[in-house]
Amino acid sequence: MTGVVLAGLGAALGEFVRPSTLASVVVDGLAKAALYVMIASGLTLIFGLMGVLNFAHGSLTMLGAYLGGLLVVALAASGAVTQLAAFFVAVVVAFAALAALGTAVEVGLIRRLYDRPPIYQILLTFGLTLVLDELARIVVLFYGLQPQSDWQAAFGTKPAFLTTRVGIGPISASGLALFEIAFGVLTVAGIWAFLTRTRYGLVIRAGSEDAEMTQALGIDVRRVFTVVFALGTGLAGVAGVLLMWDPKWGASVPVASETLLPAFVVVIVGGLGTFRGTVVAALLVGLVDAAMSWWFVNAIDFAGLPEMTVFLILVVVLVLRPRGLFGVEEVGGH
Repeated sequence: MTGVVLAGLGAALGEFVRPSTLASVVVDGLAKAALYVMIASGLTLIFGLMGVLNFAHGSLTMLGAYLGGLLVVALAASGAVTQLAAFFVAVVVAFAALAALGTAVEVGLIRRLYDRPPIYQILLTFGLTLVLDELARIVVLFYGLQPQSDWQAAFGTKPAFLTTRVGIGPISASGLALFEIAFGVLTVAGIWAFLTRTRYGLVIRAGSEDAEMTQALGIDVRRVFTVVFALGTGLAGVAGVLLMWDPKWGASVPVASETLLPAFVVVIVGGLGTFRGTVVAALLVGLVDAAMSWWFVNAIDFAGLPEMTVFLILVVVLVLRPRGLFGVEEVGGH
């Protein structure tokens, strides 16, 4: 029996190290990393400056998925624009709508708790999660959109080139995976350029290092907090629009909790409050997740274990480096 198992694992290893298999696993891992960095980037921006662990981040991503799906379905049905153009319209609208919601939440709720212990902010955002999830469940139940399963109407709006596999040399990847990678790279580049090449990005980084000194220089730090929170929630909405086409996620009420957990794993592994750490951690988690998914689906036939490996990465990093890969002793401040 042991010999049969070892022979099977040896054959699987031989298949895994083939260039075509490795290339496909790497592409799949990069696509997962793109999704993870999209989901987690808003969370790490908010904590990096404000020190607020936003437990409502997954719910905001879920709202972005539903809002993006509704817009894409409506625009595609009207025939006014192409499916791909409808997607980018949905991205802009979702970012604006979720940023506006984030502004209202920061000004109306979170701003009142800056002088209190962090547990107040955690309880507030967790309560907000419950409210948003239940409101979404009520709405989708009323319209018969099946909140416990993927919303199939949104899947049907994918352009044809995203539903086919593309062969590039030894690589065979789905068009959706390549699209997710490209979108993730553009998002990371845009956030990096904003933080390092704009005056407001400089203000944000200064406020994250020393809020009191930034305030003494005449900068309204509270307004900066509002902008950062709006930016973070807007990015959550954009991530939701991208997830509505992904077969693993889709648009559903449970996607709120399903996205929050990997987002926190990526943020903690990278180091709380560091965008560079979030990007590196997303790459690490995405590639390990893709590799383990291949092994547990094609060799060991246990599809539930890849999700556990993501949390094993978290455990290992916390044991070896409690602050995360690029974490600092203290982040956030107000």
